[in-house]
Amino acid sequence: MSYILLGLGLVLVIEGLVFALAPSRLEDLVKLFAEMPHETRRMLGLGSVALGVVLVWVAKSLGVG
Repeated sequence: MSYILLGLGLVLVIEGLVFALAPSRLEDLVKLFAEMPHETRRMLGLGSVALGVVLVWVAKSLGVG
């Protein structure tokens, strides 16, 4: 449970920094994603999941968890 809370906390920190430091760029990014085909967004999402799994695996192999 502590790893889930840690992960959620890190996501919120990163998302919060985006909102705090570049709110106008975030609007541009949302428009870009809205214009993107569904399949491209799906592939970006799957790529993000795969990268996240790899990062967790690397962290665990380094003894972080």
